Amino acid sequence: MAVDIKKLFNEDLPAALANNADEAKTIGAKFQLNVTDEGEWHIDASATGPACKAGTDTADCTITVSAEDFQKLLENPQTNGMQLFFAGKLKVQGNQMLAMKLQKLFGFK
Repeated sequence: MAVDIKKLFNEDLPAALANNADEAKTIGAKFQLNVTDEGEWHIDASATGPACKAGTDTADCTITVSAEDFQKLLENPQTNGMQLFFAGKLKVQGNQMLAMKLQKLFGFK
């Protein structure tokens, strides 16, 4: 089932981060997520966070992906994430190891 990406980043993820603030801060990084045709969001999972807001800001790890491929990523993060990355459909700039930690954030409720 397709996820409403804008709702995910503008409502669901900020609420989940607030509910899991201490655990989110343990990730210790800032992410920039650019979803083509949907928007750009900055996720702060560092000691100064947690927060998720629309727009761009300085990040330790920047991920760029199409909306269609982001849906695949949400369905099966590990398998599809690697496939999309090696196919050049998931672009990661900065600390690539942090991209693996992003999955934890989407598991928060």
